[in-house]
Amino acid sequence: MALKATIYKAQLQIADMDRHVYGDHNLTLACHPSETEERLMIRVLAFALNVPADDLRGRLEFTKGLSDVDEPDLWQLDLTGDVVHWIDLGQPDDRRLMKAHGRSERVSVYSFASSTDVWWRNLENKLTRTPKLAVWQIPAEQSQALARLAARSMQLQISIQDGSVYVSTTDASVEIHPVALKTPTE
Repeated sequence: MALKATIYKAQLQIADMDRHVYGDHNLTLACHPSETEERLMIRVLAFALNVPADDLRGRLEFTKGLSDVDEPDLWQLDLTGDVVHWIDLGQPDDRRLMKAHGRSERVSVYSFASSTDVWWRNLENKLTRTPKLAVWQIPAEQSQALARLAARSMQLQISIQDGSVYVSTTDASVEIHPVALKTPTE
């Protein structure tokens, strides 16, 4: 018998002072049986960091993720179905990133494992011709602290200012400092 996904509900209040994006979002997240709460919370973080100010070019959506290897973890599709923004988590290989780069206007990766430095050193030179790619490292101790905020029903306040992210609940808070390993050159 196959294991079923665990459903998480998150109410986000986002105040992104860096991009001037503010809003409330009610998310329903399916946590794949092989997915950790740390990875689930990195998906929520990636959503908060990339949610567009409006829906004129489509909405940022969670995909099938781990259940479908041909889709990213999140994406923004325009009204014609073209990929505006492809967002992967973890440590994807260069072939996957090159394919995503060819299919979308923007590509972002959020890596959160302690082995990110080794992964990136092996990959960096292979991705020199990817001007639309952004790669971010979430320090492992910060992503683990973020995972401790996970609950089946969550109310999260997320403030983003000067590149720092503050995530809080009624009981706890976490400060996250994403590190840019590669920024887009277009």
